[in-house]
Order: sequence, then structure tokens, then C-alpha cells
Amino acid sequence: MLPTRGGCWKDHVEPLLLGIDVGTSSVKAVLLDLGGNLCAVCQAEYPLHHIRPGWVEQDPEDWWQATCKAVGEALARVAHGRERVLGMAVSSQAPSLLPLDGSGRPLRPAMIWMDRRAEAEAAQLSELVGAAEIHRITGNRPDAFYVAARLLWLRHHEPEVLQRTWQFAQVNGYINYRLTGRLTMDPAHAVLLQLRNYATGEWSEALCSACGVDPAQFPEVMEGHCVQGEVTAGAAEATGLRAGTPVMAGTVDSPAAALEAGVAEPGIAVEMTGTSTVVIMPNDRGLTEPALIAMPHALPGIHLLLGAMVSSGGCLRWFRDQLGQPEAQAAAQQGTGAFDLLTRQAAQVAPGSEGVIFLPYMMGERSPLWHSNARGVFFGLSLATSRAALVRSILEGAAFALRHNVEVAVRAGAEVREMRSVGGCSRSDVWNQIKADVLGLPLLLPRTSVGSPFGAAILAGMGAGAFRNVRESLVEMVGLERRYEPNPANREKYTRTYQVFRDIYAHLKGDFDNAAAITP
Repeated sequence: MLPTRGGCWKDHVEPLLLGIDVGTSSVKAVLLDLGGNLCAVCQAEYPLHHIRPGWVEQDPEDWWQATCKAVGEALARVAHGRERVLGMAVSSQAPSLLPLDGSGRPLRPAMIWMDRRAEAEAAQLSELVGAAEIHRITGNRPDAFYVAARLLWLRHHEPEVLQRTWQFAQVNGYINYRLTGRLTMDPAHAVLLQLRNYATGEWSEALCSACGVDPAQFPEVMEGHCVQGEVTAGAAEATGLRAGTPVMAGTVDSPAAALEAGVAEPGIAVEMTGTSTVVIMPNDRGLTEPALIAMPHALPGIHLLLGAMVSSGGCLRWFRDQLGQPEAQAAAQQGTGAFDLLTRQAAQVAPGSEGVIFLPYMMGERSPLWHSNARGVFFGLSLATSRAALVRSILEGAAFALRHNVEVAVRAGAEVREMRSVGGCSRSDVWNQIKADVLGLPLLLPRTSVGSPFGAAILAGMGAGAFRNVRESLVEMVGLERRYEPNPANREKYTRTYQVFRDIYAHLKGDFDNAAAITP
């Protein structure tokens, strides 16, 4: 049995698990006890570098310095912190392209997942190997999102970097390397390279050859819960950790978030909404679908289909920053958040947003459209349209995009009977109810919602032998505290509106491309 819930520290011998997530804008470190109780949460931010439109890079040293800061502060918040850490794991944003030289030093800044510079190379790979063949081999469609296209970009534009590369690291792999001196990669990150056979894990000679790389330039692949090394003396001094602390291989942020929500079997899905939205749907058959992203779960034997939407909470942030000055001023006076005031206004508007339908494609869209030129649209405006209706239409539009991804997954064979929600936007009652109504599914909130580092900490516990049965332990650790049931009347109205939502995009698809051709 796991320890009883309650206070997180009884005496100095109670072990802790350390989970770290290296995200797009910050590192977050959490300490959990073996009952899943949070003992410390610390965060350290770093910048994004927008080199030119579509080119997004980060300095790996920023990841490391933020990791040291967040971990050190977390350890300082609990008694005897460094001595009590039983094990640790790192999850991260993915995929990234980070070439390292023979001394383990970065040869250039990392191209992170947001980077779209390799779209021409993705198209070239499709011509060289065939789009259907790439999906058959790798389980995923060719796209600039994956590492393969960026490797081909590197071959075309920075061949000297490609020639000098010892290893290509992923974000969490680089942090693990700084912690332990050993470079590895888990199966989820390996899939996002788009260079391996999804079913067998064998390297694709055709894809590696097309990209100009050797499989020896990639780290050893091991399961995310396996011990990949121990904290070195130098890393211990930099982070405050105990030298010799076991470090697991870790995983991508999405499988880690699934663990946080207790998503461990087909039928139970989770959506995490912040700036963007990712919906994670497990299966035990290794399903793939060209419109979605396929990868292994952090739990052996389980696979995931992911829908990844570029901007959901980001659209609401845009409205706040550009049109929400009244709410920002009121929030400052009331000591609350502008987002809270905006969503409170949206709650006063009936489902359907007074006839306004919003396409949430303000930065293009990934799944299931994979259309970089798509853009945001308010459809159905009139002189009677209220500000609150605009806000509600943003919430509804994001829910419609979520439903689109779920429908594609279900057609591919996935089962979804319940949705769970994590992330900053899961705090909105009105948005949660809209999602339940649009999906026609119950939506549940876990009691803890700190994101992927919680799941990384669970991986650490798996690797350290803290759980006899991780699935049973997840049930105990992940409590569900709130449930939203779909309203049948709202569901019926939203189903009709959803079809119009889909039709609007279909009618505008060519116009988006034409506009992109004339817009500098």
C-alpha cells in the first residue's frame, strides 16, 4: 500500500520523487512524496529567440541554468531535501534539433518544436521517399515539426555543422547529459525523429540516407523509467542534488502529462490547454493516423494518438492583450486576473455566442489540418455582437478544434469515453463545461494540475522501484475532484454549429493559401 494521504513530510526518512519538465518558456521542478502529494513546486523562465518568421531557437545553456535554479529552490523548500530524493526524471518539449560536438558542446542553438523553417525540406522528403511510405515507416506524416526535415535543412544550409556533429540530442536528453555525463533518448522522443520504423524501432535506411545522417549520431534508446545514469559531483554542486542520485531516461511532455492525469488505458483521454492544446488518447494496438501524431506512452505496452493544436489559450491571450484593456484595468482594481473576468463575461452568453463562430488558427494549425497558412476568423459578426460573445466564441472555437481531433482519432480506432483536463486553462468552469458539451463526454479534473513534471516524478518512482504496480498506484495518486457532465440540449446545438465551423474552414482553405502568397 502507498503511504496515507495527508501532510507530505512526517520525518526526514520519507523519500521524495523529483520531476522536472523543460518546457517552451520555463523549467518546472516538483517534489512529490510516494502518495502523490506535492511538497514543492518551483519554476524558472528563459527566452524564446524568434530569429525570423517561423524560425524559433533556444540556447541550451538557458535550459541548464533554469534547471539548476528550479531544482535548487525546490530542494530548499523541504527539510533534508537532497537526501530524500529517491530518484528523478526529466520530461520536455519536443522535438528539437540540437547537434553536439565530440565534447558534448552545442554546435548551434536548438531548433525547438515551434520552428517551421524546414517546410520545403519536408516536402522534399515526401518527394524522395513518398508521403505514404514515410507514414507507413514512421507512423507519422512528413512535416517540418519532425526532426528529419530539420536535418535535411541542416544538410542544405549548415553542412559543416552536420559534419561536425557527434550526437543529436533532445531537450531532456541534454539535461540528463549535463546531470550524468551520459546521453540517451526514450522511445517517444525517438519516434519524433521520424527516422525509425514505428513498429520495430529499426532505423530507416531510406530516411537516414535522405537526411544525410548516420544512426550512430543518435543516442541509445531506452525506456523512460530506466536508470540512465547518476548525478555527477559537478552536477550535484550546480543543482543542490546529492551526487549519485539516480536519473531516469525521462520522456516527452505529453506522455508525462498523461501520467499526471492517470491516463493509462484506452478510453480515458486527457487534454492539456495552455497557450496551445494537446489531446492525448491511449490505445494498446499501436494505432497511427496521418492527421494525428503517434508515439509510445511512457507506460510500456501503451501507445498514444495525439492531437496538437497550435493556439487555443493563445487566442484568448491575444484578445486580452489587444482588445481586453477594460478587463485588464478592472482586474488590477479587483486584484483578480483578466482571464477570469473575460471567461466570467463569456458565461453570461448563451451557447452559440450570439451566432459568432471562431476559427482558432491564429498561428496556422497542426493536427488534424496541418495547414501553416490557416488563420483566425470571427464569422457571423453583426452590429449587435457583444464583447462577451467574442470571448465565448473563442472558447467554443477551441472546443470545436478539440472535437475535430477526437473524431479523427475515433475513426482511426481509438476509444474515447471520458476526457480529463489539465493545464492552466482547466481552471475555467465555463470553458470546461463548453468542452464537455461540445465533445458529448464527461470532463474530469485531477486534484493536482502542475503539468508534466508530476508525470516525470512518477517515472522516477517507477525506475526507483517505489511502486509495485504503477497503474494501481496511479489510481491512488491521481484523485479526480471535479466532473462536468454534458448538457444534452447544448450538445445538440453545438453539433449543428460544429458542422458550420468545419464548413467555414473548408470554404476558406484555398483563400488562406492565396492570402499567404501576397502577404509579406
